[in-house]
Amino acid sequence: MFHQKVQDSKKNGECPEKINEVASLRCAFELFDANFFNDKKILEIVKGVKELNIPIIRANRKLVASVNGGLHNPSALVFNPEWSREQPQSIGKRFHYPSLIGTKRPKNEEDIAFMSVLELGELIKTKQITSEELTRIFLQRLKRYNHFLEAVVSYTEELAYKQAKHADELLARGVYLGPLHGIPYGLKDIISVPHYKTTWGSKTFKDQVIDIEAWVYKRLKAAGAVLVAKLVAGSLAYDDIWYGGRTRNPWNIEEFTTGSSAGPAACTSAGMVPFAIGSETAGSITYPAARCGVTALRPTFGTVGRTGVMSISESLDKLGPFCRSATDCTVILDTIRGRDPGDLSSRDSPLDDPFLVDITKLTVGYLDDAEMEVVRVLASKGVNVIPFKLNYTVDSVQGILNFTMDVDMLSHFDKWQRLGQDDDYEAQDQWPIELRRARMIPAVDYVQAQRARGKLIQEVREIFTVDAFIGNATDWEKVCMGNLVGLPVIVVPTGFKNISNPPSSGSRRRTTITTGIYAPPHHDHIALALAMAYQSVTDHHKQRPPINNIGPNDSIPNPPTVTSPPGLLHF
Repeated sequence: MFHQKVQDSKKNGECPEKINEVASLRCAFELFDANFFNDKKILEIVKGVKELNIPIIRANRKLVASVNGGLHNPSALVFNPEWSREQPQSIGKRFHYPSLIGTKRPKNEEDIAFMSVLELGELIKTKQITSEELTRIFLQRLKRYNHFLEAVVSYTEELAYKQAKHADELLARGVYLGPLHGIPYGLKDIISVPHYKTTWGSKTFKDQVIDIEAWVYKRLKAAGAVLVAKLVAGSLAYDDIWYGGRTRNPWNIEEFTTGSSAGPAACTSAGMVPFAIGSETAGSITYPAARCGVTALRPTFGTVGRTGVMSISESLDKLGPFCRSATDCTVILDTIRGRDPGDLSSRDSPLDDPFLVDITKLTVGYLDDAEMEVVRVLASKGVNVIPFKLNYTVDSVQGILNFTMDVDMLSHFDKWQRLGQDDDYEAQDQWPIELRRARMIPAVDYVQAQRARGKLIQEVREIFTVDAFIGNATDWEKVCMGNLVGLPVIVVPTGFKNISNPPSSGSRRRTTITTGIYAPPHHDHIALALAMAYQSVTDHHKQRPPINNIGPNDSIPNPPTVTSPPGLLHF
């Protein structure tokens, strides 16, 4: 065939060198599924690319791609998950929290460490404990258990005691800031705090200090909360591997947490912090919360501002709380929600008060993979529960998410890749491979993926005929669909089972069982209300992992080889 082309070229006056060039270019065009152009058009395209496209590409890179992480120059393309064309008439008012008058301080510090946010808040409000005492308790626990959980990047000890002292002084003057007054917490280490490292979990950035007060940090500081630690983010927010190791699951330390909000999940589960803030692009709240047996909320997209937070995708990234209970998640969400002037996607969400929702007026669907105990409990409390199916026709949901996330991520770490810094990445089968492939996604096909995403949103809106539905929180298809559409979901612990292949002498390690409660966008209050109703009559969320005593002759194993299961990407 090539010989024939050369013969034909001689007849047409073309040189063999030109034919060689076109043949090579055609191979490249095949990578873009664009091998339908004839030879003349291919040469025209190449000429135009060299003369027009490349100068524009380089100019844009120089303008906005000289700094990694997506903290500057956010995209002007803003995703809005709102299903109604009408603008909300009013901004949701602050929630009315239940009173815990009569709460008494336990004698044991271990019991204090596992109290809820509202219980700890009542102890501080009634001056049974000071914020400085509470801060000391949690800093000690962080240092005691981190050596084998590998969940802490840095302790913010000096800042913590300064904030705790200020909280105690305010209370002494009669100033009470609310239920988070003096309460310690942790932040995933993609969230910037001035004067402290924000490493993004990566050896490339392990000495990085970003002197930006993240919006979510400012909200918590204004509420009187006390930052005690920056917690592990998987490297560049991908899975649980970071430059210092790999974060373990407190319920079964032979396992790892999965998901890049590894530190927030592990530390909350182990009673090392009362709550923590993590993030999700595709599974990094739901996966580690499920693995570590904590209650966690992935809010509606845009509910929590992201200024000062490393970006993967402007249209997918969300911040959310890891807590002991749905009640605590509600308190934290109420504190951190609201419009962030620096985040074009954030908005004042018109949430109703979850504590005032009448669940007996709700119709809740359950999928085939729902934990039926949750269904039965909610039915017993008067909820109308019915079978439900997600019958949308878009069959490329996972591919749409990968195109969206990978191209967006590469735009934020373009310089990192072009300088070859991806060669030093902690897990070479993760971001490096994905982002090299993303370099070859044509712009037109990225836009087509967004159009397909729009079709998915329309179909999910039409089939969402219930007030909420219950289903597996870590099923990869639902993780992708929920994040693309902007659905809120709360992960709820529902029990435990024995680990696989336990030591012959027995083990206290357990595998956690969880489910998810999903709601339409801006109906987080429905999911929260249902989760609170379930937890009001169950105690799975109150159980403590066996980090002090895992069992006779049971020991912490050596870490296995670091690999990611095919198809399961936790961001």
